[in-house]
Formats: sequence, structure tokens, C-alpha cells
Amino acid sequence: MRLPSWLARHLAALRALLVFTVLFGVAYPLAMVAVGRIPGLADRTDGSLVAVADRTVGSTLIGQSFTDADGNPVPKYFQSRPSAAGDGYDPTATSAGNLGPEDVVDTLSDDPEVASQSLLTRVCARSLAVGALEGVDGGRPYCTADGVGAVLAVFHRDGFTGPVTRVVSVNQTGTPFVTTYQGVPVEPARNGEDYRALGGVITPIRGDAPAHPAVPADAVTAGGSGLDPHISPAYAALQAPRIVRERGLDLERVHALITQHTTGRALGFLGEPGVNVLELNLALDGR
Repeated sequence: MRLPSWLARHLAALRALLVFTVLFGVAYPLAMVAVGRIPGLADRTDGSLVAVADRTVGSTLIGQSFTDADGNPVPKYFQSRPSAAGDGYDPTATSAGNLGPEDVVDTLSDDPEVASQSLLTRVCARSLAVGALEGVDGGRPYCTADGVGAVLAVFHRDGFTGPVTRVVSVNQTGTPFVTTYQGVPVEPARNGEDYRALGGVITPIRGDAPAHPAVPADAVTAGGSGLDPHISPAYAALQAPRIVRERGLDLERVHALITQHTTGRALGFLGEPGVNVLELNLALDGR
């Protein structure tokens, strides 16, 4: 007896569902578990956890912060790069900040739920903080001396052209970082004002900061996953004098440890060299 075409199609779909369920819902996961038990891979599949004296202290694949209870850096440890994953290095909330290079205007408000910092201001503030911690100049191009984005909203008589009629420092409600722009006094911003919508041309001001800041880029920007356990050799080298001072070690010894825990480019040409912060700090502790 020949089945109706609609029933034959449903039975075929059901058979396909069962076959793919067995293949990809049972067989494939079990195969991956079996591969993960191969000697040399087992530690990686368990998350590459690091234990000291029967206590798990972290993972070589997931970064972590080396801060005190108040969130301040612990001076005797190398510091990791910033993280945008949850409250920092949260594997359940891995993500980037989704802020691009054009994100230069802060949202100013007395309400902390509404106020937010642009990517530029975050970078400026972090650079100042790192500079203060390491004893170097934390200044960067397009940043003010007090650590916000040096950005003006410039109003022209004819929209985008013509003489300048008004200038606002969009990220500062206090004294502007410059007093005049093209002969026009610079005003402080007011909370809640959208100067771009009012016709202002957003104009970042480079300032006189060096082209190559003392604070490396990875010290002030988060990785794409928010879980990066590595920092650049340049950032590690910047922190070395502080480690020497806090621990009373020889500078050459600290640089040697940095070199020992630096990995090269993947396959010799992908990415950049990186220093595993957890492994380096454990080596400093003699663990």
C-alpha cells in the first residue's frame, strides 16, 4: 500500500531528525569527549587550570585581575589588561565593549544610570591611572590632562562651513581643556545636551602628547573576548621597575622571567607575542 505523499514526507523528515540527533547529539559529543581524554590534551579540555598546594589559583587560558578588595592594583604583581567581560574576566559574560574609534563623546548626566563614558575617555582615564602606577607620563593624543576625551563641538555659521560661532568642550562640565578655538571662547558642556544633534561638528583635538605614548595600547584597551590572559612584552617591561621596587629583586632577573613566559606568534606569523600574566606572577612567588 502506497502511503499518501504528505505522510511519506513527514516520515522522511522524522527519519532525518532521528539520524542527525544520533550523529550530532550523541555520537559527535562523545567523540569530542574521547578526543579530550587523549594524553596531552586532557589538561586543556579541563580549562588548563593551575593549582598551587591543592588550591586552584586560575587558568592559563582565562585572564584574571590582580587587585585588592577595593579593586586597586596589588603593586607586587604584574597587572592584566582591562576586561569588558561582566565585572571583568567573567567566562559566562565573555564579550567586547562594542565601542569603536568614533565613540568619542561621553553621555553627561547627574544620573549614574544614564551617564556613560566614551571609549576615548575610558582609554584616557586608564592611561592616566597606569602612568601614575608605573611612574611614567600617562598622556595620550586626543586626551585632556584630567583624563577625558579632548573633543569639541564646533558650530559654524553655515552648518558645516563658514565662520565658527560657538564651541563646546563636550566631555567636560567644568573648566574646558582649551580656552579658545579659532578665536571663539570654549564653553563647558551641560548635562543632557546632544551637541551633535544641535548641529555641532565633533572635532577631536590631538594636543601635544607624544606620538608614541609611554603606556602601551593593551594597557588601556580590552581584548575582544574580555578573557585574554596575556599582555604585550612592552606592557610587561613597563611594569618591571615597579616589581623590582616592591619585591627587592634584580631588574635583569625580572626581565628574564618575562622572557621565559613570553609566547611567540602562532605558527610563527599570526598575532603578536604575549606574556602570560598568571604564570609570570606565580613565577615571581616562586610557585
